[in-house]
Amino acid sequence: MGSTQFMTLGRHIIEEQSKYSGATGELSKLLHDLSLAAKVISLEVNKAGLVDIIGFTGDNNIHGEQVKKLDMLAHDMLIKAMDHGGHLCVMASEEEEDIIQIPQKFNIGKYVLLFDPLDGSSNIDANISIGTIFSIYRRVSPGDGPGTMKDCLQAGIHQVAAGYVVYGSSTMLVYTAGAGVHGFTLDPAFGEFLLSHPNIQTPKKSKIYSINEGNYLYWHPGLKKYIKYLQEEDKATNRPYSSRYIGSMVADIHRNLLYGGIFMYPADSRNPYGKLRLQYECNPMAFIVEQAGGRASNGKMRILEIQPEKLHQRMPIFIGSEEDVKTVEKFMAEVVVPVN
Repeated sequence: MGSTQFMTLGRHIIEEQSKYSGATGELSKLLHDLSLAAKVISLEVNKAGLVDIIGFTGDNNIHGEQVKKLDMLAHDMLIKAMDHGGHLCVMASEEEEDIIQIPQKFNIGKYVLLFDPLDGSSNIDANISIGTIFSIYRRVSPGDGPGTMKDCLQAGIHQVAAGYVVYGSSTMLVYTAGAGVHGFTLDPAFGEFLLSHPNIQTPKKSKIYSINEGNYLYWHPGLKKYIKYLQEEDKATNRPYSSRYIGSMVADIHRNLLYGGIFMYPADSRNPYGKLRLQYECNPMAFIVEQAGGRASNGKMRILEIQPEKLHQRMPIFIGSEEDVKTVEKFMAEVVVPVN
């Protein structure tokens, strides 16, 4: 019986942080609070069909999208779990237009939390895997009072930790604090996340691509050419590839992280800036995938080096196995878009 079966998330975080000089334990406690919120959200997701938390609230979020009831439950649960720990100075959520201030008594923390409470929530009613994504930075604003917008608008390269929770056939939490990627599966028998996937390394090249091909008509010509290239038969380059697309970013990237693959959510003629949010989805996933040996790009440059200009900035993303991302970047660069 492997020793990893007895490594809880809490113990693992403490042991990892003990390797760094000057560690105070605050980040460990912050990640522990996040795991507690994940357990509660997992419980609610698993019984969503039995209680009145599926369907729409009747409201639209700041992006003009209908808000799912479970979206708001996850959003509220994360705020309640995180705003009284004393580890944060400010938070931001994909569901909130502005930054979320921490109550005055507890806003003395040195960390900043950004999160997407329930990624892939359009799949809730169909019982398809969904997830929570989080990103942690150190504050950059002076003083020890309330955090500011400046704290939330940091480039992804400054993240100190990031992770996601996927709610599927089992609930799994995957995180990195800059020293590898580790996955933990929730044991429902006694409510603990146990280390099940230590030191995840994603393959350098794959045979899987994940993209919504229904948008083919609106893509960049280079991307169209790349997809056709993947579908051609060539034994020397291990083609054709297989298409696997769930429609939930967390679920698609989680599968590709373990098996190898490239996930693409490009810009197109209808959405010239893409649709996924840089701070809540692209940056944390890019940090995780890079720590596992993968690559993340917007088609032209490294995602983690992009300086955000606004809280809910959208960004195209190509993420996954390193060689596959390099190849699509090459196709995008070689094909020039004609000017009308």
